[in-house]
Amino acid sequence: MAIDETTPEDGQAKKKGGMVMTIVGVAIVTLVGAGGGWVLGGMIAPPPPAAPVAEAAHAAAGGHGEAGKDGKEAGIQPISTEANGIVLLDPITTNLAYPSDNWVRLEVALMFRGPTDVPLSQEIHQDIMSYLRTVSLQQIEGPRGFQYLRDDLQERVDLRAKGRVSKVMFRTFVIE
Repeated sequence: MAIDETTPEDGQAKKKGGMVMTIVGVAIVTLVGAGGGWVLGGMIAPPPPAAPVAEAAHAAAGGHGEAGKDGKEAGIQPISTEANGIVLLDPITTNLAYPSDNWVRLEVALMFRGPTDVPLSQEIHQDIMSYLRTVSLQQIEGPRGFQYLRDDLQERVDLRAKGRVSKVMFRTFVIE
């Protein structure tokens, strides 16, 4: 008969040593996994830009903390401004001719040749809205119908503006 020479104190010491080794092993595997993820992420992800876009635009605007007229810092100018010859019309929301329970929402911008004409833009806005009220859903379904709508609106704008508007740009077009 073999006598077990371990005492209760030695058994607890072995259990504590095993638990510490398990914790150390899990910590090492976690650090290796985190390091590998960081290296792999650095290889896959594109490098960050040299200077943030906002700082570059602010420097291009000639600003080192310069404030505008109202005390706010000058920001990036929007593309659709009257100074650029582009006028963004108010969103147009109206129902269609058939079925009358369908609605259309359209946001359009006009590109002018030469100086912008805001009163003409408002007339064009009303003309587009009145035209959309005469269109049925079947006329504007699919890509071909959308192209026909674009062509019709361009033609109406050309007639109204007498050549002063070079392009009608669709920003959004939603049918509900």
